[in-house]
Amino acid sequence: MEQPLSSVWTREKRPSKSPTLSRAQIVRAAMEILDAEGMEALSMRRLGTKLGAGATSIYWHVANKDDLLELVLDEVFSEVPPFDPETSGWRDAASAFAYGVRQALFAHPWSAVLIGTMPSIGPNAMRLSDGLMRTFAKAGFTGMGLDHAASTMMAYVLGTTLPEIAWRSATRRSGLNEQDLVKAMTDIVTRAANDYPELAARYSEYADLDQQALRAVNFDFGLTCFLDGLEARLKQR
Repeated sequence: MEQPLSSVWTREKRPSKSPTLSRAQIVRAAMEILDAEGMEALSMRRLGTKLGAGATSIYWHVANKDDLLELVLDEVFSEVPPFDPETSGWRDAASAFAYGVRQALFAHPWSAVLIGTMPSIGPNAMRLSDGLMRTFAKAGFTGMGLDHAASTMMAYVLGTTLPEIAWRSATRRSGLNEQDLVKAMTDIVTRAANDYPELAARYSEYADLDQQALRAVNFDFGLTCFLDGLEARLKQR
């Protein structure tokens, strides 16, 4: 009987019965559909049509759609460039990890809904986890402190990046460019903050600024504060 919790990465790879189709081809085609049309567009039938193969041929390589989603999520992680605390120092390595994950998520926004719902134990996810652990070990963390530092880093990256992905999606659906959408929302928010004049003034000030640059600065500010906090914590010990 199959375990209730299972992963494509913990089962033996299915032997190929198709001379013209590989798992790598299936993953690439699935990602092309996801990048172009989002999660709702992906189905085994649609994937088979794109590959010029029946759904049965795909099932020779992946047992079900959940397996396929695990594979494509790990492929997203493959796009995070390598980082090495031994050569660059732990702060630079941690920053490289943070920016690498952020850019991979921006390149494949559909992957945001998979993180936390799909097991992230593929070879690329393991490479990132190992690199992050080695990074914080280089900094001086030990034991559970390593896990806390790594999980908080990932929480910061996701907590900052996922709302940005949602905002980009909302902008596309609105049919407006980002600056016009911000101005329209600023008018509404300013009226809602009528009883808080200082807050309303802050909202108005943001409306004419480059929103993408603001978010980039915000991410860098938060990341720097996070790393400063870890460094201060190590000095306290």
